[in-house]
Amino acid sequence: MCDRCNPLGLKAPAASQAHGIAFVGIGLAVVLLAFLARIGSASVGPFPSALAGIVVDPAGLKVTISVTNQGSNAASTTCRVLDPALPGLGPETAFVQTPIIQPGSTSTFDTIVTTLGSTPRQLAVDCGQ
Repeated sequence: MCDRCNPLGLKAPAASQAHGIAFVGIGLAVVLLAFLARIGSASVGPFPSALAGIVVDPAGLKVTISVTNQGSNAASTTCRVLDPALPGLGPETAFVQTPIIQPGSTSTFDTIVTTLGSTPRQLAVDCGQ
Protein backbone atom coordinates (compact mmCIF):
# COMPACT_ATOMS: atom_id res chain seq x y z
CA MET A 1 0.00 0.00 0.00
CA CYS A 2 1.12 3.57 -0.55
CA ASP A 3 2.09 5.84 2.34
CA ARG A 4 -0.97 8.02 1.83
CA CYS A 5 -3.35 5.00 2.09
CA ASN A 6 -1.46 3.50 5.01
CA PRO A 7 -0.24 6.30 7.30
CA LEU A 8 0.49 3.91 10.18
CA GLY A 9 2.66 1.66 8.06
CA LEU A 10 0.59 -1.48 8.60
CA LYS A 11 1.65 -4.48 6.53
CA ALA A 12 -1.94 -5.60 5.84
CA PRO A 13 -5.47 -4.79 6.98
CA ALA A 14 -6.34 -6.23 10.37
CA ALA A 15 -8.37 -9.44 10.43
CA SER A 16 -11.15 -7.62 12.28
CA GLN A 17 -11.33 -5.06 9.45
CA ALA A 18 -11.59 -7.71 6.76
CA HIS A 19 -14.13 -9.79 8.67
CA GLY A 20 -16.10 -6.70 9.70
CA ILE A 21 -16.48 -5.59 6.10
CA ALA A 22 -17.64 -9.08 5.09
CA PHE A 23 -20.09 -9.21 8.03
CA VAL A 24 -21.61 -5.83 7.15
CA GLY A 25 -21.89 -6.85 3.48
CA ILE A 26 -23.68 -10.09 4.34
CA GLY A 27 -25.99 -8.25 6.74
CA LEU A 28 -26.94 -5.69 4.10
CA ALA A 29 -27.56 -8.47 1.56
CA VAL A 30 -29.91 -10.28 3.99
CA VAL A 31 -31.86 -7.08 4.69
CA LEU A 32 -32.14 -6.34 0.96
CA LEU A 33 -33.36 -9.86 0.17
CA ALA A 34 -35.93 -9.72 2.99
CA PHE A 35 -37.22 -6.40 1.64
CA LEU A 36 -37.48 -7.79 -1.90
CA ALA A 37 -39.25 -10.93 -0.63
CA ARG A 38 -41.78 -8.78 1.23
CA ILE A 39 -42.48 -6.69 -1.86
CA GLY A 40 -42.76 -9.82 -4.02
CA SER A 41 -45.25 -11.52 -1.72
CA ALA A 42 -47.42 -8.52 -0.89
CA SER A 43 -51.11 -8.85 -1.76
CA VAL A 44 -50.78 -12.57 -2.51
CA GLY A 45 -53.30 -14.92 -0.94
CA PRO A 46 -54.76 -16.20 1.27
CA PHE A 47 -55.76 -19.30 -0.68
CA PRO A 48 -58.75 -21.08 0.88
CA SER A 49 -59.07 -24.56 -0.59
CA ALA A 50 -61.28 -27.62 -0.63
CA LEU A 51 -61.17 -31.14 -1.99
CA ALA A 52 -63.76 -31.40 -4.75
CA GLY A 53 -63.30 -35.11 -5.41
CA ILE A 54 -61.16 -38.22 -5.02
CA VAL A 55 -61.17 -41.14 -7.48
CA VAL A 56 -58.92 -44.14 -8.02
CA ASP A 57 -56.25 -43.80 -10.69
CA PRO A 58 -53.81 -46.51 -11.89
CA ALA A 59 -50.93 -44.47 -10.40
CA GLY A 60 -52.64 -43.74 -7.05
CA LEU A 61 -55.45 -41.28 -6.34
CA LYS A 62 -56.77 -38.59 -8.67
CA VAL A 63 -57.56 -35.64 -6.41
CA THR A 64 -59.60 -32.64 -7.55
CA ILE A 65 -58.69 -29.46 -5.66
CA SER A 66 -60.56 -26.15 -5.70
CA VAL A 67 -58.50 -23.07 -4.69
CA THR A 68 -59.54 -19.41 -4.44
CA ASN A 69 -57.05 -16.53 -4.62
CA GLN A 70 -58.34 -13.88 -2.21
CA GLY A 71 -55.35 -11.60 -2.83
CA SER A 72 -55.07 -8.72 -5.27
CA ASN A 73 -52.29 -10.22 -7.45
CA ALA A 74 -52.29 -13.27 -9.69
CA ALA A 75 -50.28 -16.06 -8.11
CA SER A 76 -49.87 -19.79 -7.68
CA THR A 77 -49.37 -21.59 -4.41
CA THR A 78 -48.30 -24.95 -3.07
CA CYS A 79 -51.01 -27.20 -1.65
CA ARG A 80 -50.48 -29.96 0.85
CA VAL A 81 -52.67 -33.07 0.45
CA LEU A 82 -52.68 -35.27 3.53
CA ASP A 83 -54.54 -37.89 5.50
CA PRO A 84 -55.81 -36.11 8.65
CA ALA A 85 -55.76 -39.44 10.52
CA LEU A 86 -51.96 -39.59 10.26
CA PRO A 87 -50.01 -37.38 12.67
CA GLY A 88 -47.50 -34.83 11.43
CA LEU A 89 -45.92 -34.41 8.02
CA GLY A 90 -44.78 -37.86 7.02
CA PRO A 91 -43.52 -39.14 3.70
CA GLU A 92 -47.09 -39.88 2.62
CA THR A 93 -47.96 -36.15 2.52
CA ALA A 94 -48.15 -34.86 -1.07
CA PHE A 95 -47.27 -31.34 -2.19
CA VAL A 96 -48.71 -30.01 -5.46
CA GLN A 97 -48.35 -26.68 -7.27
CA THR A 98 -51.49 -24.89 -8.41
CA PRO A 99 -51.79 -23.15 -11.76
CA ILE A 100 -51.63 -19.35 -11.68
CA ILE A 101 -54.90 -18.07 -10.21
CA GLN A 102 -56.14 -14.57 -10.99
CA PRO A 103 -57.12 -12.35 -8.02
CA GLY A 104 -60.62 -13.09 -6.75
CA SER A 105 -60.89 -16.21 -8.93
CA THR A 106 -61.27 -19.87 -8.13
CA SER A 107 -59.35 -22.57 -9.96
CA THR A 108 -60.26 -26.26 -9.89
CA PHE A 109 -57.64 -28.72 -11.08
CA ASP A 110 -56.83 -32.43 -10.92
CA THR A 111 -53.59 -33.96 -9.70
CA ILE A 112 -52.39 -37.52 -9.22
CA VAL A 113 -51.19 -38.32 -5.70
CA THR A 114 -49.06 -41.45 -5.44
CA THR A 115 -47.91 -41.23 -1.81
CA LEU A 116 -51.34 -41.79 -0.22
CA GLY A 117 -52.00 -45.22 -1.71
CA SER A 118 -54.81 -46.14 -4.10
CA THR A 119 -57.74 -46.56 -1.71
CA PRO A 120 -60.14 -43.59 -1.61
CA ARG A 121 -60.52 -42.25 1.90
CA GLN A 122 -61.07 -38.98 3.76
CA LEU A 123 -58.23 -36.59 2.84
CA ALA A 124 -57.56 -32.94 3.59
CA VAL A 125 -55.96 -30.15 1.58
CA ASP A 126 -54.23 -26.97 2.76
CA CYS A 127 -53.15 -24.33 0.25
CA GLY A 128 -52.31 -21.53 2.69
CA GLN A 129 -54.94 -19.65 4.63
